[in-house]
Amino acid sequence: MSITEHELEIKLEEVVDPDIGEDIVSLGLVNDVTIDDETARISLAFNAPYAPSELELGNRIRDVIEDAGLEADLRAHVGEEHGFDDEVLPRVRNVIAVASGKGGVGKTTVAANLASGLEKRGAMVGLLDADIHGPNVPQILPPESDPGVTPNEEIVPPRSDGVRIISMGMMMEDEDDPAILRGPMVNKFMMKFLEGVEWGRLDYLIIDLPPGTGDATLNLLQSMPVTGSVVVTTPQEMALDDTRKGIQMFNKHDTPVLGVVENMSSFICPSCGDQHGLFGTGGADTIVDKYDVPLLGRIPIHPDFGADGSEGALIKDDDSEVQGSLEDVVGEIADRIGETNRRTVADNVEHEPANKLPTETKD
Repeated sequence: MSITEHELEIKLEEVVDPDIGEDIVSLGLVNDVTIDDETARISLAFNAPYAPSELELGNRIRDVIEDAGLEADLRAHVGEEHGFDDEVLPRVRNVIAVASGKGGVGKTTVAANLASGLEKRGAMVGLLDADIHGPNVPQILPPESDPGVTPNEEIVPPRSDGVRIISMGMMMEDEDDPAILRGPMVNKFMMKFLEGVEWGRLDYLIIDLPPGTGDATLNLLQSMPVTGSVVVTTPQEMALDDTRKGIQMFNKHDTPVLGVVENMSSFICPSCGDQHGLFGTGGADTIVDKYDVPLLGRIPIHPDFGADGSEGALIKDDDSEVQGSLEDVVGEIADRIGETNRRTVADNVEHEPANKLPTETKD
């Protein structure tokens, strides 16, 4: 005798979210279960495409379905009922801010490799270079064409190796021209980039913020729903001091801090392979301990990072010794995005365990 939809939902309680520690049914992550012609169609409140943890959860759900003698057809859906904003950037599933307390810590390197790494996994990704005065994204991800314009004057971002990008650097006649703009004009350009770009459908929009805690970051936090922020630092104490301020700013605006990336964590000698802590060691650990945020990974200093003037994100360079470190960081960030979204669902969806019987009513 075939299993019923209710019985299958009870079996799905065997699948436990590895990050939250509760089963997916109790968390409200199962939207709907239907069985038709020996196929179980499951709608899941997942919102981090190609995140390793959600892919693994999907595999475990398929195992349960196959053990029940059914074919699996899994779909993902989240909306306003799950606690997500459907009005601002409705075709963008996740907005991720990459920030730093001070300049020169490799924030753009992390943002560009995060965007390229997610695209490499199969996601649809956009990268917005919000650093108006220091737009460096085109140096790492050179655009394949000029930006376009829609009939309603929205900017159409060009692609760079699969990633849709927009940057102030594309608007300058010469790449060495400075963006000499006062605050109001900076804000005008920033808001145009935030609200006047036709991104299309994206799984992830990565925003490379300018360093510090100024207007650009505040405009972002006030104008669109940010899934979470990635804070980049180096082991140096001066960088760590500014990183703490950045984390405090996101906390005050109720924006989840996905974690900290420690860049330039050590120098890898290209001759002998030894690692040397040129800027100290373990600096990010003090932030992780104090603010209870994850350490998303450490990226070493290496000659591959721009030493020969090469273009392109190293995460797609199979010959680079740092590719593995970058892929680990991207996978960890994707998992933290998934965990953050699943906690949002759990906090907003009213649900009851599948094995709970309806309460009888009396006249």
